[in-house]
Amino acid sequence: MATKIRLQRHGRKRYAFYPIVIADSRAPRDGKFIERIGSYNPNTNPATISLNFERALYWVGVGAQPTDTVRRILSNEGVLLMKHLMGGVKKGAFTEEEAKRRFEAWKQNKEAQVSATKAKLADDKKQAASQRLEEEKAKNAAKAEEVAKKKAELAAAEAAKKAEEAAAAEAAAAEAEAATEEAAAE
Repeated sequence: MATKIRLQRHGRKRYAFYPIVIADSRAPRDGKFIERIGSYNPNTNPATISLNFERALYWVGVGAQPTDTVRRILSNEGVLLMKHLMGGVKKGAFTEEEAKRRFEAWKQNKEAQVSATKAKLADDKKQAASQRLEEEKAKNAAKAEEVAKKKAELAAAEAAKKAEEAAAAEAAAAEAEAATEEAAAE
């Protein structure tokens, strides 16, 4: 029986997550499987992977063939590296303690890279938010300036109108005064 390590699709439309399973290669994608060894959720940033390391190492060791995506996941988690190191132990190239030391060094380096990436993503997100805030402040200042300009124009128009009315009233008063002076003169 040819066994495969592959992903099963679960979840809803446009929001899939994938259990990592060991299945007969002839079984349908979402059908019967032998064992579930983990899950992969690409919807988070970075993608969330949970994996039973020992069982994955066992199945790779007994010849189960991973699909391309699962191969990348196993490589990212270090299963394929550990298989390689265990092959070196079997050949007598180095001891099991040396293999574990090399694997732990690789794992620490990988965790440092992941934490640096997460920190960079968080920093980029914070920087983008502050940039959006600055842009919004600039837009609001421009809009406030425009509103102040319109208010000043309206106030100037209102003052001009009042000045015209006052001038017209003065002219009318002067005319009335002139008319009363003429009437008094006659």
